[in-house]
Amino acid sequence: QIHWFSIFNSFMMVIFLTGLVSMILMRTLRNDYAKYARDDDDLESLERDVNEESGWKLVHGDVFRPPRSLTLLSALVGIGTQLAALILLVIVLAIVGMLYVGRGAIITTFIVCYALTSFISGYVSAGLYSRNGGKNWIKAMILTASLFPFLHFAIGFALNTIAIFYGSLAAIPFGTMVVMFVLWAFISFPLVLLGTVVGRNWSGAPNNPCRVKTIPRPIPERKWYLTPSVISLMGGLLPFGSIFIEMYFVFTSFWNYKVYYVYGFMLLVFVILLIVTICVTIVGTYFLLNAENYHWQWTSFFSAASTALYVYLYSIYYYHVKTKMSGFFQTSFYFGYTLMFCLGLGILCGKHSLALMIAIHCNV
Repeated sequence: QIHWFSIFNSFMMVIFLTGLVSMILMRTLRNDYAKYARDDDDLESLERDVNEESGWKLVHGDVFRPPRSLTLLSALVGIGTQLAALILLVIVLAIVGMLYVGRGAIITTFIVCYALTSFISGYVSAGLYSRNGGKNWIKAMILTASLFPFLHFAIGFALNTIAIFYGSLAAIPFGTMVVMFVLWAFISFPLVLLGTVVGRNWSGAPNNPCRVKTIPRPIPERKWYLTPSVISLMGGLLPFGSIFIEMYFVFTSFWNYKVYYVYGFMLLVFVILLIVTICVTIVGTYFLLNAENYHWQWTSFFSAASTALYVYLYSIYYYHVKTKMSGFFQTSFYFGYTLMFCLGLGILCGKHSLALMIAIHCNV
């Protein structure tokens, strides 16, 4: 009953946000369509429309300017696409009964499937990087292939060192670490390389619908709540609210060693999360562009990725209120594994919101 109540609340949130986004788009585009439908010889009206332009219309020549840290952003988008396909695959395998629902089996399946789906990250990352004029594709490819695995390896290595120091059975055997490195070096990395080559040639052509101005437009000062940092932080609140109840069940299953079996609910919550993050990002990016700030790419990414920040804050509450863990060993493992999970969640949410915003900008 709690699960269904949570799904109902999230579904109502989706309806509200979808209506809000539709209203904004209709209000924004209605006047433009009416203007373009006028006769071309109506010079007086055309001149008046140009003089009245404000907000997002003034930055149309700058919105397709390549984002800062293009290599990193391209790698994150590629990794996020791979994670989405990976999570969907693992959930479907669990639903159809082809996957044992034990924690160890799911983690093993996740690692193997991550290596096998690495082509996706290379393809998407290379396409985005090339479309924005990136030249050092080898650097982008290496970052795409190594960023996510090596971040988790660094955290895992620190936790494993702590486990060995305490003599815990939670320590990962050396042989297992060698196997994971072999999976990355001989399966994941070559697939990323192959995806990069294919992506550069098949989807790397620039597709901007308008020309980018040579001289960047100066960004005016705006009120504090229209700054990219505030929009990014506020953007994660509603998506977190849509998965709040499900996070309780996931944390309880993982840390209280209970079996999580409602993967159908997880799939539904996963879809709702993506819809909510996309809607929130559309609204946030609209306010940003209306403030004549055309640095929207990273803001779009972080406004959705900040969901992971609120999940991590919730994990702090869960640790102190819902668990009986204590000591440095248990605390480090709890927050270390939670950090791994939140990194993946943030990249996943940020990728989908940014990808949709790119599609909207190319078609509006």
